[in-house]
Amino acid sequence: YGGMGLDFSYNIAVAEELGNIRCAGIPMAIGVQAGMATPALTRFGSHELKKQFLVPTIAGDFVACLGISEAGAGSDVANIKTMAVRKGDEYVINGGKMWITSGSQADWMCLLANTSEGPPHRNKSLICLPMNLPGIHVAKKIDKLGMRSSDTAQIFFEDVRVPCKNLIGEEGKGFTYQMLQFQEERLWGVATALTPMETIIQETIDYTGQRKVFGQPVLHNQTVHFRLAELAAEVELLRSLLHRAVALYVEGNDVTKFASMAKLKAGRLTREVTDSCLQFWGGMGFTSEVLVSRFYRDLRLMSTGGGTDETMLSIICKYMDILPRK
Repeated sequence: YGGMGLDFSYNIAVAEELGNIRCAGIPMAIGVQAGMATPALTRFGSHELKKQFLVPTIAGDFVACLGISEAGAGSDVANIKTMAVRKGDEYVINGGKMWITSGSQADWMCLLANTSEGPPHRNKSLICLPMNLPGIHVAKKIDKLGMRSSDTAQIFFEDVRVPCKNLIGEEGKGFTYQMLQFQEERLWGVATALTPMETIIQETIDYTGQRKVFGQPVLHNQTVHFRLAELAAEVELLRSLLHRAVALYVEGNDVTKFASMAKLKAGRLTREVTDSCLQFWGGMGFTSEVLVSRFYRDLRLMSTGGGTDETMLSIICKYMDILPRK
């Protein structure tokens, strides 16, 4: 379908390299296109759907978005309320989505909606939804703390009609498909954070080595250079966990526990690195002129987007048999 047919480890290599971009919004937008809106279609979609949606998306002619979160259902995916009711050979969609990356410019959405009144983990389906259909209203482009180069939209659906053939895979399997996709999304997110953290640490070393306070460079204070060394060690540990999870995943293993651990650690470590380094920049760190202040804002999303830290902890507990699995 126009892709290179490589395994998932190459996605992670690309994600790490995208971290060299000096903002987090662009790598995230690319991640939505390559690793969030398209995996379910790639795995479970019909040949006709792949020709219609996947081929132009891989070619870069279509922008894709992922329609999961709602105002009342972020990490709690099972609680979404958007309905797609089958009428003849069409689904009629009503509801809304929130925090949709690339939603203002997307050509199509991989939409998760309830297609029956059954149990919440078995009543959902994924649908390829063209964004130019009547009844789709992009309510607003959301003004955000960080990731400001990436548009994030609130979208409403009012009697939107889409052919039933746009269903990805089987009806009622959408929640399962989405949970599979989440593991790739979380590993991608971890990979994109590694290089920015390394960059921030190195730029802080350079700045504190030049900036003098009380007659000596800030870097020469033991509390500063010990802290930077500590943070660098933490980043390397996270990279090792990521690469272990990816290697197991490529071999066909369930890496939900390790992906959740890596996502949890990445969310906390990005906050720790950016906050600690910003402190060493002094007043300059509080300006918009330096990279550390941008990543302080941009990387804050790591602890909430794609599943909160608390959600990751719950998943880890279930896989450790501390809590019962559903």
